[in-house]
Amino acid sequence: MLVGPTGVGKTAVAVAWGELEAILAISADARQIYRRLDIGTAKPDEEQRARVPHLGIDLVDPGERYSAGQFARDASVWLAGVWAARQQPVVVGGTGFYVRALAEGLFREPPLDAEPRERLRAWAGKLGAARLAHWAARLDRQFAGGGRQRAARVIEVALLTGRSLSWWQREVRETGVMRPWYIHLTLPREALHRRIAQRVDRMLAAGLVEEVRSVLASGVAPHAPGLDAVGYREVVAMLEGRLRESELRDAIERATRRYAKRQETWFRNQLRDQTSDFRRQNDVVWTLDATEPPEGLAATIAARWRSVHSDV
Repeated sequence: MLVGPTGVGKTAVAVAWGELEAILAISADARQIYRRLDIGTAKPDEEQRARVPHLGIDLVDPGERYSAGQFARDASVWLAGVWAARQQPVVVGGTGFYVRALAEGLFREPPLDAEPRERLRAWAGKLGAARLAHWAARLDRQFAGGGRQRAARVIEVALLTGRSLSWWQREVRETGVMRPWYIHLTLPREALHRRIAQRVDRMLAAGLVEEVRSVLASGVAPHAPGLDAVGYREVVAMLEGRLRESELRDAIERATRRYAKRQETWFRNQLRDQTSDFRRQNDVVWTLDATEPPEGLAATIAARWRSVHSDV
């Protein structure tokens, strides 16, 4: 698994790796699953996908829900096909819940009554993001943010089952479908912030505002899943008059920095806590400084991968 915060260069490294050996990438990015949301999700472009095939991209339309559990189930099918074809899969992404669901499994979802579930969703849809997060934190002390969809899910599970989402995830786990080797890309804070600023500029120049305007014009609700992601929600706020156009760029950059910080904290803690015993025996986590060019990182990864597997 090639993991790390947004802007660290995961896609570029994966594509460079694909120049050295045949790999197939599986995107573990909760935003790249949405069709028509291309610019703001930094999906690999056609040329990159021609060099390294990608699965897990363009799965659902904006407004549709797609959970980490569904990702794990879908990815298990993709992985089986990749292995059967004797190809090398590389999971690439920054959505921690997707990574954990695939590697460790998620809770077995309890049955939820359809009628009260729909009432809760209607109620949650009327609340602002901050208010949703407030209620999620009240109902689950382990809630650490993650957007409207995540907060609504925490509220839904807690109120309809009487147990918090974190309790279910801790106590009622299914088995994960793979035991991964983690390649954790990191950058010094200043370097990551520079890359994020450059990425925001590229997205706006490429037509991010027009992309959001087009999706809204097709009938997708402003706060629908997909449009509640970093970058998209700021554009929605600008189009609705809640944010000045002159403030848009800086708002997206600030939100992306906060998101990247949460990702980095999540991966650092998760990789330390969940793999510590196995890591001591097998060196399962490789942390690499992504200031090096993608080609150099890819060469390092490929050489070490071949070295490890030649001893297996």
